Amino acid sequence: MNRALLIILLTFWRVIMILPRKFHIFLAKLIGYLFLNSSNKRNKYSKINIELCFPELSQNQRDYIYKKNIISSGSIIFDTGSAWFWSDSRINKSIPYKINGLNDLISQQKQNNGVLLFFKHSLHLELDARILGMHSEIYGVERKHNSKYFQSVQKKGRLKSMKGVIDRNHVLKFIKLLKSGKTVLYAPDQDYGIKKSLEVNFFSRPAATVKAPLKIVQNTKCQTFFLNTYIDDGVLILDIERLKLNESSTIKFLDDLNTHIENKIRKSPHEYLWQHRRFKSNSNKVNLYK
Repeated sequence: MNRALLIILLTFWRVIMILPRKFHIFLAKLIGYLFLNSSNKRNKYSKINIELCFPELSQNQRDYIYKKNIISSGSIIFDTGSAWFWSDSRINKSIPYKINGLNDLISQQKQNNGVLLFFKHSLHLELDARILGMHSEIYGVERKHNSKYFQSVQKKGRLKSMKGVIDRNHVLKFIKLLKSGKTVLYAPDQDYGIKKSLEVNFFSRPAATVKAPLKIVQNTKCQTFFLNTYIDDGVLILDIERLKLNESSTIKFLDDLNTHIENKIRKSPHEYLWQHRRFKSNSNKVNLYK
């Protein structure tokens, strides 16, 4: 995208974020319905993923999840804008939220124990991370944006609450943080290519699952926790829990992890980021998204 156009769009975004939260909710629904009635590849990916992951449901049930997911995705721009541009006080005043299990996480931090805090890609993940970072010391892992200008905006926004953000390919920095007793947020539920992954079932389908987590855990002796987020009656809930995974082999570890993530998604499937091609890499080289 042209840099000048990007600057204009980001400026407009900042201006929109000055408006009250109630107006954002109205706009989010409007944009969500526009998304639903548009033809774009992200909608296509969502539809295919939901069809693949819920074969036990009726077509009407799958269609309901899909429609609610696309409509809900209209809130991404406003939740992300709140996370990147708002002050702590405005978030506390405007967004109802509740954090469960925070004391256990903070206890680990006080003991200087490294924590690998797994989480899933929700539609509101930027807001999830911002709110958690307002209450505890966390670091994040990211994929750099192709635009250097947008990357600078993204990083500045994420550092409003996180203590630091590292590139997902810098494994040594990742390990160093955990060994020094830091808490690192990490979402392993996307397809990062077959070379870095093993095929492990996800919703009963083989999915390229990044294999680094077990090596990181064994190398750093860190604790493993899971952050699950969902919206309940208008309140954003952040559940933090200890995660005990089978460390006897990489396959068993990843199978436990995928199963845990899958179970959390099933509780609120329309809030998951289905727009990514989760099953794009496979040993059979079958293109499920054509």
